[in-house]
Amino acid sequence: MTYLKQSHISIDTPMAPPAWALMECELLRTQERACTEFFAQYFDERGYLECIPRWGGNDGPDDAIENLVNWPVLYLLGGGDRLRAMCELGWEGHLRQYTEARTTEVDFARDGMYYREFPVMFDWVHNGEGLTTFNLHGLMDPTPRVFEKRVRRFAGFYMGDDPQAPNYDKQHKIIRSLLNGSRGPMLRKATALDWAGDPIDEVEERFNALHGERDFDEMLAHFEDYTDVVGDHPSNMVATTLGLNAFALTGEKSYRDWVLEYAEAWRQRTIDNDGIIPTNIGLDGTIGGECDGKWYGGCYGWAFTVVVPQTGALSSRNTHYLGIAGFGNALLFTGDQRYVDVWRQQIDKINSHAKVVDGKQQYPHMFGDDGWYDYSPAPYSAGALDVYYWSMERDDLRRLDTSRGWIGFLEGNAPDYPVAALQRDFGRVRGQMEKVRNDPTTPDTRLSDNPNPLNPATIGSLVELMLGGMAPRHGCPLHCRLRYFDPEQQRPGMPEGVGALIEKLEADATTVTLVNTDQVAGRRVIVQGGAYAEHRFDSVSINGEVVEVGGTSFAVELAPGAGATLKIGTQRYSSQPTFAFPWDRHE
Repeated sequence: MTYLKQSHISIDTPMAPPAWALMECELLRTQERACTEFFAQYFDERGYLECIPRWGGNDGPDDAIENLVNWPVLYLLGGGDRLRAMCELGWEGHLRQYTEARTTEVDFARDGMYYREFPVMFDWVHNGEGLTTFNLHGLMDPTPRVFEKRVRRFAGFYMGDDPQAPNYDKQHKIIRSLLNGSRGPMLRKATALDWAGDPIDEVEERFNALHGERDFDEMLAHFEDYTDVVGDHPSNMVATTLGLNAFALTGEKSYRDWVLEYAEAWRQRTIDNDGIIPTNIGLDGTIGGECDGKWYGGCYGWAFTVVVPQTGALSSRNTHYLGIAGFGNALLFTGDQRYVDVWRQQIDKINSHAKVVDGKQQYPHMFGDDGWYDYSPAPYSAGALDVYYWSMERDDLRRLDTSRGWIGFLEGNAPDYPVAALQRDFGRVRGQMEKVRNDPTTPDTRLSDNPNPLNPATIGSLVELMLGGMAPRHGCPLHCRLRYFDPEQQRPGMPEGVGALIEKLEADATTVTLVNTDQVAGRRVIVQGGAYAEHRFDSVSINGEVVEVGGTSFAVELAPGAGATLKIGTQRYSSQPTFAFPWDRHE
């Protein structure tokens, strides 16, 4: 039987533990053990990564902390307290290690690769990777005073008021360079040395360089074309997550205003550029202003195809797609679908330039002096899942495969997906730990990125199935439909033994099955709308019975071995994002 009260649901209907629920609980426990072993092998008692610390785009500071990618999300899902403790120790150690680390030949990092606890000057491919854990720390625990200081300082680097970090031009609404940070923007041509870091000997003999370079000359050659960095680039929109963090913590309007101002400027530039986001904005605010008027110019631009020095092959490295982060952050604040519309229209605009090659339809992915190029059979689809997830418009499904995978499951076409996906994840964790145990590197032969491919944290399926969300990109927030809290332990995450399966996502409703796999003890869980309480709940329906909610969370009491399916009326993006836990909010 189910008992419904205002914002409180009691469930005592028996439900035999489904396979997916048992697997979710065990996968979280398994990954906590795996991460603990990984941390013990690669980090010391200070939280320093045991490696040769270097500056650079291949094996720099960002890769060091990237070894803990996905760990905060494991904790948010219900992983043990050790995960949070390792994330916090690793972050504190990382800041100290790379503030102490200095270059000898890269001029802007000679006094420390980090300054004021932030990268001195780099692009947001790498800055985002370096913040991939910190930008989720507020979801784990927003209360430490040092966290607030950092959140305010980091956001301030990009709002135009910090004289030491004049990254943002308020007049033209631009971040002034592709390379930016706590010491401000680079307003000159970048050199290969700026990107590759100090010279290093014995590359092939001593290290495993994951980008394939055999010596330092090849490291320099990797970056020889990475020169045109002056002016704004869409990847800088990842920086808006710093503004989101600051607002979610403080509620201060100035942070929200900056995120929306910057995102709106980029939305308008995309519209002005015939629906394609430009990859260079000049210091005067004009499209292509630092690249002879070419909207597609610049490092990491639409025309950025370079030669791989080891093989002579061409490699296209356009990172415009990171710009979607800024539009997603603007959506979290406003619910305004125009930020989704601009990206949807870009996808369709690019694919409208398809052509038939050798009897097959081919789609472009790059643009240069001679027009569209880099054609392939796969349509341009960067951000297609985000567009559908944020819009919930049925027409947006046409860009996705609805026959299999997570979307296939939500559409009722892949009923076996949850169990199959979780089984696959168990296999991945096992395989990762085998690699860790067989890793031949030692601290004096290890580059910062060497452990990256061995990280056992595997969150994709758990985020999809439990949260109805998408795994966060580097440096970006967590977009999800539901989030859970344990009121007994006063912490985020699903209480031990409780499984969740989100079975359907609609524009105005969320369907989830909750089950307590513990046959002896009851459990209490709080269900929240979105990672940042950005969604509100109208009501909850179970077997035809309805309770009104009218807030961003509600509590569920699960008797031993009990479970039920809930259909939750949902107003998406109707509340302002906050880090505050449900028991600390007043609604």
